[in-house]
Amino acid sequence: MKRVLAQVFLLALVGSAIAVSAQTESSGTKKASRTPKASAAPSLASQLKTVSDALASQQRQIEQLRQELQSRDQVVQQLQQRLEQSQAAASQAAAGAASASALASKQDESVGALRNDVNDLKQNASATALTLQETQKSVKDAIESPLAIHYKGVTITPGGFLAAETVWRQRAQAADINTSFNSIPFPGSSQAEMSEFFGSGRQSRLSMLVEGKLKNAKLTGYFEADFLSAGTTSNDNQSNSYTWRQRQVWGGVALHGWSVTGGQMWSLVTETRKGTDNRTEALPMTIDPQYTVGFSWARQWGVRFSRNFSDKLWMALSVENPEINSIGGGGFSNNFVVGSPGLSGGLYNPLANYSFNLTPDFIVKTAVEPGFGHYEVFGIFNSFRNRIFPCATTAATGTCGGITGPSSAFANNDTKVGWGAGANARVSFLHKHMDVAGHVLGGDGIERYGTGGLPVVTVRPTGTLAPLRGYQGLGTLEFHYPKFDLYLNYGGEYAQRTEYPNASGTLVGYGRPGSLTAKCVEPPPGAGGYAPGSSCKGDTRALSEGTIGFWYRIYNGPYGRIQLGPQYSYVLRSTWGFHGVEPKATENMFFTSFRYYLP
Repeated sequence: MKRVLAQVFLLALVGSAIAVSAQTESSGTKKASRTPKASAAPSLASQLKTVSDALASQQRQIEQLRQELQSRDQVVQQLQQRLEQSQAAASQAAAGAASASALASKQDESVGALRNDVNDLKQNASATALTLQETQKSVKDAIESPLAIHYKGVTITPGGFLAAETVWRQRAQAADINTSFNSIPFPGSSQAEMSEFFGSGRQSRLSMLVEGKLKNAKLTGYFEADFLSAGTTSNDNQSNSYTWRQRQVWGGVALHGWSVTGGQMWSLVTETRKGTDNRTEALPMTIDPQYTVGFSWARQWGVRFSRNFSDKLWMALSVENPEINSIGGGGFSNNFVVGSPGLSGGLYNPLANYSFNLTPDFIVKTAVEPGFGHYEVFGIFNSFRNRIFPCATTAATGTCGGITGPSSAFANNDTKVGWGAGANARVSFLHKHMDVAGHVLGGDGIERYGTGGLPVVTVRPTGTLAPLRGYQGLGTLEFHYPKFDLYLNYGGEYAQRTEYPNASGTLVGYGRPGSLTAKCVEPPPGAGGYAPGSSCKGDTRALSEGTIGFWYRIYNGPYGRIQLGPQYSYVLRSTWGFHGVEPKATENMFFTSFRYYLP
C-alpha cells in the first residue's frame, strides 16, 4: 500500500512539472511577440534532469522506506511466530496444568475416598466391637439371668409376685384380705362392735406363660395360681397352711386374625384393654382381691372364639361354665331342688353347693378401638333349671289327685331364662398418664358376675325359679407415672325386690318384709366363744363402695419390681325396708401391701 502511494505521488510531481513548463513556454511565447528577448531561460533538459534527480532521490528514499518496511514486516512476522509459539506453549502448558489439576483432583478424590474408607473401617470396627460386646453381654445375661426359658421350640416365661399384706376392718368379718361385701355385719351384732386385723401372704401369685410360633399360627398356654383357698385343715393357729388355688389354666391358638382359647380364664364379661385378648384384662388396681363393688367379672371354664378385624374391631363369642351362686330371699316352701353339696369323691367341695345346670352361659362381645379409647358392648344369655314337687308340702295334702301327705308325685323340671347387657369404656388423657373408665351391666339373673355376691334367683310359692333383676356400675379414675399409680373407684350393685304371695297370703321371695328385724339389738353370744350373736337381718337392696389408693415403685429394673401401697375403702350395704325399718351396714377398711414382682 505504501509503495502504491509513493508511485502515485511521483506521478503527481511529474505532471505538475510538465504543466509548469508548458505554462512557462506559452507565457514566454506571448511575451516575446510583444517584447524583445532579454535573457536565455533554463532549458527543458536541465529541468527534466532536475526532476529526474529529484525522482531518483525520492525513489531511493522510497526504496529505503520499503526496505525498512520489509525489515519491520520480518520483525513483526518473527514476533507473530514467537507469539504463536508462546500461545501454543501456553495452551500446551494450560492443557498440562488442566491434566495435572484433573490428576490432582482424581488423586484428591482417591485420597478422600481412601480416607472415608479408612474412617468407615474404623467406625465399622468400633460398631462391630460394640455389637460384639453387647452380644456377649446379651448372651451372658441370657445364660445367667434369662427373661424366658427356651425349651423344645417354645418360650417359657415365669411370672408372678410375692406379697406381704394387711387389712384392718372397723367391723369384723373373719374374711382375711378378700372382703365379703354382702356379709358386712349390721348393727345389733357382736361383729359390728369389734374390729379386726389380719396379716397375709396368701395373695402371692405364680404364673407361667408358654408360647410357640408356627409359620402362620401362634400357640399360647398360661397358668396362674395363688393361695387364697382354704382346705379342711387350714387355719391361722401356727403354720397358717393354706392351699394352692387355680386362677387361670388355659391354652389358645391364633391364626389369620382368628383366635380360639379354652380352659379356665377370665370371663368375656370382664373388661379388656386390648381387643378381646386374654391377659389384657383391665382389673381394678385394688389390694383387695375381691376388687371393688360394681366390677363385673368371673374366672371360670370357657371356650372363646374371637375375630380381629385390622386391630380396630373385635367380635367374640364365649361359652362358659354356669352356676346359681345363691338363692335370694326366703319364705318359700321345700318343694324344689336346684342342686346339692359337692361330692367329695367327684372332686367337688362337700361344704359348697353346686347347681344342676342345663346349659352353659353364652356371652357375646364387640370391642372397638377407633384410635381414642377402648369401647365394648356385650350380652349374656343364661338359663336356670330346678325340679319342682307340687305335692311335697302339707298344704298340698289331699289336693294332688287324692294323694295324702307329702309326696314326689307329679314332680317335673322347670327352666327359666336370664339375660344381661353391658358396656365398658376406657379413654386415656394427658399423654396416657390419666385413664377414665366406666362400666355398666343390667339384666335378669346376672348378679353372679358382680363382685358383691348378690343372689341371681329367688323362688315363687309354686317352686319355680324367678331370676332377679340387677344392675351394676363402676367409675374409675387412674393416674399412671413411672414411679407411682394413683386410683379412685366408685361403684354400686343393685338387686330388685321380687316377692309373691303364697296360698295363705304371706309374701315370699326377695325383699319381703318377713326378712327384716324390727329392732336391731345385740343378743348374747353362743357357746364356745366363736359364736357371735346377731339379730339384725334383711335382703340387700344395694351395695356401694368408694376406694382410693396408690402404688409406689421403690425399684423397677432388670431384677424385678418392688412396690408398696395403701388402700382405703368405705362400703355401704342397704336393705329392702318395710314401714320405716331398713337396716344398713357400713364398713371402713384399710389395706397395705408390699410386693416383689418377678423380673
